[in-house]
Amino acid sequence: MLQIHCEGTPYQIGLKHGQEAKLQISRCLNFYAGMFQETAKMDWGRVQQLAMTFESIMERKWPAYLEEMHGVADGAGVDMAEIIAINVRTEIAFGMFSDGCTALSWRTEYASFLAQNWDWMEAQKENLIILTIEQTDKPTIKMVTEAGLIGKIGMNSAGVGVCLNAIKAKGMDPTRIPCHLGLRMVLESQSRDEAVQKLEKYGVASSCHMLVADAHGGVGLEWSSVELQKVPMNVSEQVFHSNHYLRKHKGVEDTNWLGDSNFRVVRIEELCKSLGGHPNSQNLFELFKDEANYPGSICRSQLDGAQSASLFNIIMDLQARTATVTLGRPVAPEEVVQLVF
Repeated sequence: MLQIHCEGTPYQIGLKHGQEAKLQISRCLNFYAGMFQETAKMDWGRVQQLAMTFESIMERKWPAYLEEMHGVADGAGVDMAEIIAINVRTEIAFGMFSDGCTALSWRTEYASFLAQNWDWMEAQKENLIILTIEQTDKPTIKMVTEAGLIGKIGMNSAGVGVCLNAIKAKGMDPTRIPCHLGLRMVLESQSRDEAVQKLEKYGVASSCHMLVADAHGGVGLEWSSVELQKVPMNVSEQVFHSNHYLRKHKGVEDTNWLGDSNFRVVRIEELCKSLGGHPNSQNLFELFKDEANYPGSICRSQLDGAQSASLFNIIMDLQARTATVTLGRPVAPEEVVQLVF
């Protein structure tokens, strides 16, 4: 997996990202151009036109993110509209492109774990990169992202981490922060509570679930385009989530687009009970190998009509500020990368 270290101004950070991931960004753009055409019957030119309607809002509300995207575009030698398009891909398609995954947060006496399998189409695996970002007066970020996206899944030097579960529900509000920029905002926060406060200030533009945690534990944030419902830790200081709402959202219809989503969230909780009160990075990783209900399992496979596979697993210990990233399905690891602060 390509690893890139970026620092400096937002533009310099984006420029380095774009230059070093030029090939992966090109492939990523081709992947999403094909996806929009196939799934939404929308050609890439139209997608870019829609993406540019977000530009003025970003310039007013989140100018540093827009400047970083300018850098990515210049570094990769592509149009700015294309980079904005992949960073707001969920919003353009009203949640049509949805990444599956199973995630958990678990705080114990000695650790605070945040973990997930990230599931998406296998063709996108080659475009995953690990991005380290150093900025003045902000925590250092280490995240796994799709090339060209400036926010995704990972942790920072303050011990704050975030995972993402797609939720497929209608509705989009372009005045609220796009989902992937919201993930970046979490990773620029000094604590879980600060991250939640910042996201509540802006709201998130489309449906998704963000699992945000630090050394003190996690909280699930179930977003629709109009409101937020929180999923607190249970009595064992755990939060579990997959790809459907666990809370009632007034006036919002959850399509529960993956039929196995209910199974996976129940299954991961059952598996965690089997560990008692003694989780560690290794035995948690073993849980993410689970293939019950295959191919729609926690360790997912793109077979028999399933549209996605587990492309990577990440196990974070936010108290120790370390993480292990495993590329590929956990039952067949292709590469393992350690992230350490």
